[in-house]
Amino acid sequence: MDADYVIIGGGVVGLSVAYGLLNRGKRVTVVDGGDGAIRASRGNFGLVWVQSKGIGAPHYARWSQASAGAWGDYADELRRETGNDLQLQQNGGLDFHLSEESLAAKVARYDALKEQLGGDYPFEVLGANALQREEPEVGPRVAGAILHHQDGHVNPLRLLRTLAQAVRQRGATVLTGESVTDVGAGLRVTLASGRVLTCDRVVLAAGLGAMDLGPKLGFRAPIRPQRGQVLITEKLPRLLNRPSGIVRQVDEGGIQIGDSKEEVGLDDRVTVMTTAALAQRAVAVVPALAQVQLVRTWAALRIMSPDGLPIYQKSQTLPGVAMVTCHSGVTLSAAHARFLPDWLEAAPAAPDLEKFSEDRFTV
Repeated sequence: MDADYVIIGGGVVGLSVAYGLLNRGKRVTVVDGGDGAIRASRGNFGLVWVQSKGIGAPHYARWSQASAGAWGDYADELRRETGNDLQLQQNGGLDFHLSEESLAAKVARYDALKEQLGGDYPFEVLGANALQREEPEVGPRVAGAILHHQDGHVNPLRLLRTLAQAVRQRGATVLTGESVTDVGAGLRVTLASGRVLTCDRVVLAAGLGAMDLGPKLGFRAPIRPQRGQVLITEKLPRLLNRPSGIVRQVDEGGIQIGDSKEEVGLDDRVTVMTTAALAQRAVAVVPALAQVQLVRTWAALRIMSPDGLPIYQKSQTLPGVAMVTCHSGVTLSAAHARFLPDWLEAAPAAPDLEKFSEDRFTV
């Protein structure tokens, strides 16, 4: 037996699950693709984000809150093990609005979600004057913002590197430049190189790779790519105190600007039209950005389910095989390391993830 678990996918999601299983004494092998593989983990925005998640789905809000609440201890543990500081900051995040009408509409939705959560949804509304005190560089076109106190951000590439280091230090086998072609009876995992791995359980955490592999393992895997484009500026003195979903100042000083939502299939190219629109919106929020230099742009593909929520599913045709997929791998990294292994092991403390199964898409 090569391992207790084979994790298919070596991005943030797969490595977070692997790290949690290693913490429980499991023997883990991670199968990671080559450099040409589509990788959301290398292109994301780095938010640890609660607000707006769970509107119409309070169970998703609770899951995101649980992960955000675990992030502080999780980051501390990874720093102790690897010496790497993930630059986690969790002093709240802002949702900017350029009109009073837009702000009021979002507040109404947040109020409804807060009631569904029994009041556990800590946000406040900042009018233009209050926002100016919190964020002096925000411009006059911004009507106000919602400050959610559970939000924050982290260095996402440092997270990916740190998880890869941590799982190796804990004894995992990480096979890079490999891809899985099949998982057969007896949980024999066949790689494209011809190597065959044997294990007790398999976790499919391959992001968009699940579109092809998932149906072979008994999953519908109703996921699709969604492109997001990102810009980064030169390093700057401190301009922003808190992150938002469209602009944040990274720990090195640059301003990261996003986020587009484009339905273009597997096309991960950068386009001038979209990056220009993102830049214009960022300048509307922070006028000082009109004078700074852009140094890099990139695009990456999110992993989206039909309703945008994660999918946690155990195969009905291959016992011992589970699929884990989401577009919020950074936010949910702590939950995937701390709580998801209990679900995989069917432990008494397992979280109830039934509402995240593929059954919700059955018509």
